[in-house]
Amino acid sequence: MRGAGVLIGLTPEETFEFERLDSGQAPGRVQVASGGRDVWPDAGERRRLELYEKHEGAWRAWMAQSRTERREGFNLY
Repeated sequence: MRGAGVLIGLTPEETFEFERLDSGQAPGRVQVASGGRDVWPDAGERRRLELYEKHEGAWRAWMAQSRTERREGFNLY
């Protein structure tokens, strides 16, 4: 595990799973169809993307809330 923290929007278990998948410790990333033309993510990559999207959405919401709170708390008078 890269860090001791938990990614925003993920449980500790999901963070561990994401970091394991993201580090390449999980089996293959993509599957290639015959002829090498079509490439699509395998189950591990789909799960990594699902967890990433969950984290990214929560991070964006947190950042938007933080910006709103800073604006509301800023007063020149």
